[in-house]
Amino acid sequence: MTLPPAVLASLHAPPPPDCDVLVVGSGAGGLSVAVTAAWRGLNVLVAEKESVLGGTTAWSGGWLWIPRNPLAVEAGIREDASEPRLYLQSILGNAFDPARIDAFLEHGPRMVAFFREHTSVQFVAGNAVPDFDDSMPGSANGGRSVCGAPFDGRDLGPMVHALRRPPEEMTLRGMGLASGADLWHFLNARRSLRSALYAGKRIGRHALDVVRHGRAMQLVNGEALAGRLLKSALDLKVSFRTDAPVVRLLTNDDGSVRGAVLRTPGGEREVVARRGVVLAAGGFPHDAERRRALYPHAPTGREHWSAAPPSNTGDGLRLGETAGAAVDDTLFDAGAWAPVSRVPRADGSVMNFPHLVDRGKPGLIAVTADGLRFSNEANSYHAFMRDFFRAVRPEHEAAAWFICDHKFQRRYGLGAAKPFPVPQGPFLRSGYLKRGSTITELAAACGIDPVGLAATVTSYNRHAHDGHDPVFHRGESAYNRAQGDPANLPNPCVAPIETGPFYAVKMVPGSLGTFSGLRTDENARVLDGAGAPIPGLYAAGNDLSSIMGGHYPSGGITLGPAMTFGYLAALHMSGTAAA
Repeated sequence: MTLPPAVLASLHAPPPPDCDVLVVGSGAGGLSVAVTAAWRGLNVLVAEKESVLGGTTAWSGGWLWIPRNPLAVEAGIREDASEPRLYLQSILGNAFDPARIDAFLEHGPRMVAFFREHTSVQFVAGNAVPDFDDSMPGSANGGRSVCGAPFDGRDLGPMVHALRRPPEEMTLRGMGLASGADLWHFLNARRSLRSALYAGKRIGRHALDVVRHGRAMQLVNGEALAGRLLKSALDLKVSFRTDAPVVRLLTNDDGSVRGAVLRTPGGEREVVARRGVVLAAGGFPHDAERRRALYPHAPTGREHWSAAPPSNTGDGLRLGETAGAAVDDTLFDAGAWAPVSRVPRADGSVMNFPHLVDRGKPGLIAVTADGLRFSNEANSYHAFMRDFFRAVRPEHEAAAWFICDHKFQRRYGLGAAKPFPVPQGPFLRSGYLKRGSTITELAAACGIDPVGLAATVTSYNRHAHDGHDPVFHRGESAYNRAQGDPANLPNPCVAPIETGPFYAVKMVPGSLGTFSGLRTDENARVLDGAGAPIPGLYAAGNDLSSIMGGHYPSGGITLGPAMTFGYLAALHMSGTAAA
């Protein structure tokens, strides 16, 4: 459904000649700035290059890593700030930035409290979500995560149609499924009457919403978080302009930033920003030239397929550089690696599907073209990809295969190929899903060494019958077990692959976003090459170089800092002490 003419007219109206704060981009980082600054009484304009709002956030899981957050405290989970600080020191090593890490740990809980108390942004607790590596000092098996609470899109009125929708392949016929109980009800609908009734009610409500409103209205995950932030911003009279990329910054003779030029449907317009310009344009996941410079596995910049929105092409970083800013190219990893599969669409386009859920379920392995496993598939997507980069032989294509049997595919799905009752036919016909009646036939269909694959599956099955994985220790960590199926005993992550036909999906190098960004201080002020703040210029989200130094210690380490430093940037621009 298209936007009502009045809403479209407001989003395409000439921007005001001035404002207090100009935010470039409309993901969680930028909207965190906008909402906080507007609540502090500042006049805020958000400029978005696309025709929709929500940025990468609207496609995300909506999770934030915020140790010592209010929801955990209310549940009785209390820890001293020294514990998560120790965990980050253990993981980050020389990349540990005390000033920014301490600002994040101190003000992350305050950010969550602010949004809960004063805006439409609400969260659900992730108190059972463990850190990625429980072998490191300071790790925790829960109490450090929150997620955007489900949101009724009808509360946005006509503006709901300006909110970015998740890709069809990541939904059930356009209906988002939240991780946790919501998803498990659908996976268990054939095994539980309660779950069947739950799923039926959700599907019925979704069908009614599509008929009445032309889209899903039961928003979950990142779409719910983006929707809640958008509602909060609209309530506070934040102005939005879409189809309005920022083409250059306005600077004073002393190098300070005083505004920007927007390319709007009505032509280029100058906007003066009295308190500051905030770059929050989503990083550079689709900038081939910067990928070539920063991704070792992409020597031409094109050997990489990101699951982030295609419009995230590094605009914020380039704008910052024109004002003298420096991009941090020293991070451990420049991107948030994730395995993706390429899903052909009927219109000829291809969607990059991130494998975040299926890898931890029991009865799946990943193999190279040699037919050999190379990693604990249930580990974090970033750690899994680091193992993949080490395993791929130079003479082979940078690809691997996820392998499962019929029982697994119909129970959990494989990538974009959903479980029963969604038919497999379209995915088989497009070539996305490969099938073989035997492991040898499957190997032939994929171009995998048949002897190597048969030996790997035989060896894996020998121990999987007893729930063991002596080679990669799958299911032995808290994070592994959280990704598995608790009903599968004795190991929620391990089951044999033995019920034909057998299936495979090809995996290629991908990412959820980027880590390298503009160097900033603890108030999100952008720094120049000498390390001094550039007056009037701030960064948020993935335009701000990750405080994790290119490491991935837990889920939510993108959105948690994005909203925290967006909040801190707004406080700094409003002249409010962060404490």
